[in-house]
Amino acid sequence: MFFRFRTATADPADLELAVAALPGGGPVPALPAEKVREEFAAHRFRPEWTWFAEDPDGQVLARALWWGRADSERPIALDCLQVRPSVADPAGLAAGLLAAGHEAFGTLPLYNLSLPADWRARQDLVEAVAWRREAAHRAGLTREIERLRFEWTLPRLTPGAPPAAGPDAPTGRLVFRAGTDEEFLDAFVRVSAGSLDLATQSELRTKTPEQLAREDMDFYLDCPGERSWWRLAELPDGTLAGLAVPSATPYHRNVGYLGVVPEQRGQGLIDEVLAEITRFHAAAGADRITATTDTVNAPMAAAFVRGGYEVSEIRLVLEAPGDA
Repeated sequence: MFFRFRTATADPADLELAVAALPGGGPVPALPAEKVREEFAAHRFRPEWTWFAEDPDGQVLARALWWGRADSERPIALDCLQVRPSVADPAGLAAGLLAAGHEAFGTLPLYNLSLPADWRARQDLVEAVAWRREAAHRAGLTREIERLRFEWTLPRLTPGAPPAAGPDAPTGRLVFRAGTDEEFLDAFVRVSAGSLDLATQSELRTKTPEQLAREDMDFYLDCPGERSWWRLAELPDGTLAGLAVPSATPYHRNVGYLGVVPEQRGQGLIDEVLAEITRFHAAAGADRITATTDTVNAPMAAAFVRGGYEVSEIRLVLEAPGDA
């Protein structure tokens, strides 16, 4: 069968197609219509980043919504991918739709697939992930990273419940201070050594630690968080122990980047760094803080749990290898 791949237009009827989830779209939840409208209003979804696959009669068989920041020139991530259950080869149709979008964008944005923590125990979700994964692979997104998404929420008292604990108080094991760009560049370089973060490991195969450090700094400078939030973590004698980079998304505060230099690891100092970030955001009025780490990074995941963070979902990240 012939399929037509096209972007949405500014026509109100076309935008309604972009907003409405496809009937019977399967167990991977589509974004609520009101949320999609909010994203279009904020310029994070755009007609030219919204693609449809249509049959010869003009019926929409698949929908892809790419996301970017309000000031992004190109989309950053695929946020929603749906194919009607009646399509015999959902992976093939979705792969064609993604390839058409990638060609128009001139880049291969990653695909963030958000899933419940128990998705592997649900056959319907396993099947829904399988065709999406195959489509992404065919379209060039062949590198996979599975991440845990954590949330810290401001403890709320309920009648009769004991007082809830807030962020941990400082212990004095570390001192936090502002630093120069040169000091942070050095800290980013040192923290990356021996990192369990899969993306960091992959990038260091083709880049020097200094190149990666500059890219990481540029990324966080481009996030909604402020440069003035960043802190170096030092032992009381002034020895560098690590860094804390509180950050934010367009929706809420998040942990951003944190780490301990290799020679200071194994002493529980990551708990101190995370607590500093949590205290900082909570003091600014945040009642919800998010964070992510790779599923294979067990020490960091354990630190989040100790710090009062809970797993809210699994993110399967599908992206192009290298700089594709």
